[in-house]
Amino acid sequence: MAETLYIRLGSQVQDEISWLIFSTSEQEIIASGKLTNAEKLSELTEKAQQRTVKVFVPGSDVLLKRLNVPTKSQRAVRSAVPYMLEDELAQDVDQLFFAYANIANDKSDYNCFVAVTERAQMLLWQSWLADANIHTKTLQPDILAMPYTAGEWSAIALNSAKASSSFSKGIQIIVRQGEWQGFTLDYQAWQFTLQHVFATEQGDKVEPEQNDIIINAYSDLPSFNEASSPEGFTLVKAEEELPLALFAQHCQQSAFNLLQGEFKVKEHRTKNVNDWFWAAGIAVCALLLTVSYKSIELWQLSAQQEQVEAQIIARYKQVFPNAKKVRIGIIKSQLNRKIAQFGGASEQAGFLSMLSKIQPAFAKVPELKPESLKFDGKRQELRLQAIADDYQHFERFKAALNTANLTVKQGAQSNQGDQVTGSFSIVSKPSRASSKGGS
Repeated sequence: MAETLYIRLGSQVQDEISWLIFSTSEQEIIASGKLTNAEKLSELTEKAQQRTVKVFVPGSDVLLKRLNVPTKSQRAVRSAVPYMLEDELAQDVDQLFFAYANIANDKSDYNCFVAVTERAQMLLWQSWLADANIHTKTLQPDILAMPYTAGEWSAIALNSAKASSSFSKGIQIIVRQGEWQGFTLDYQAWQFTLQHVFATEQGDKVEPEQNDIIINAYSDLPSFNEASSPEGFTLVKAEEELPLALFAQHCQQSAFNLLQGEFKVKEHRTKNVNDWFWAAGIAVCALLLTVSYKSIELWQLSAQQEQVEAQIIARYKQVFPNAKKVRIGIIKSQLNRKIAQFGGASEQAGFLSMLSKIQPAFAKVPELKPESLKFDGKRQELRLQAIADDYQHFERFKAALNTANLTVKQGAQSNQGDQVTGSFSIVSKPSRASSKGGS
């Protein structure tokens, strides 16, 4: 159930405050009451939690003006308005706050709709709410929360007594005269206005009975009843409503909000939202730590991979010293080509097995360097052309091969300057099991 807490503040701290909780979905009153003064607002703090809060302020503290400013620039309009109204205002414009409404459907020639109130009064209202820890995004003059019907007035009395009782001087009468017209008056000001201002205006008309102002009254009004009303007015008795209940049902007709400009409310986060942000922040930190750890781990693996690739390239160059360009991406295909030169892909197993057997001999005689290798797959014979700087290295290499269970036939050797070249024919000896099987 969507519920809204409506509060009507007073002008001074000692003024009575009305409140009401209204169900938007059910269109019914959940609870209502009054506070003796603004210092009691903290009694509504708990009620304001988890509910939308809308606040009304007395129309007597807000002047509504319609103007025709000869410019289309909104910035120019807002710069000119304070000085256009300066002669009508009792205070210096620097002490006042000007809030603007966007009313595009007005049929008159007015292009500017402004609400004027004291800056100090705005600060006072906000301080009361802040002290009570009540947060609202809407501050609206009570006049604009009244029902609006073109060509008619709507009125209600706050703190009014029953019809059988006398009216108190503490009564306030709220009247909406138009889309951007209205007033809130206390009892004495209301009586004076009826007797002098409205009476004079009606008296200037030739046929006042044909131009009576229709007032839709939502409560008893001082000086008005169904039997008789002041001259020039026609009273239409509407169904009586609690003032705040009436505001709750009609305040949406006006989108105007005093909280704009310097008083615009920053987004307030509830405790649940703050908790969610904390959780989200912790999750983001954990994610960043995980990503950082994985990045470091990936960097280490990349470094290890580069090291292994460098070792593979170095070993390849050691086996094939004449190789010029060696890349890790094509080293497999290069090996396959080398193996093919030694006898074809079908003989790779024998060739690799032979290489593994002669590798220890090369390790024992590092002075002897291979120049060429050729493998005969049918005979399982490896022909090796090598170079060294002494004949003794060839003898040592042959002896090392014999100890590796290999049959070695040493070819011719010759001097080539300071170097000695020679060849070997190497064949693996058959294992004992193979010999017994063949005998």
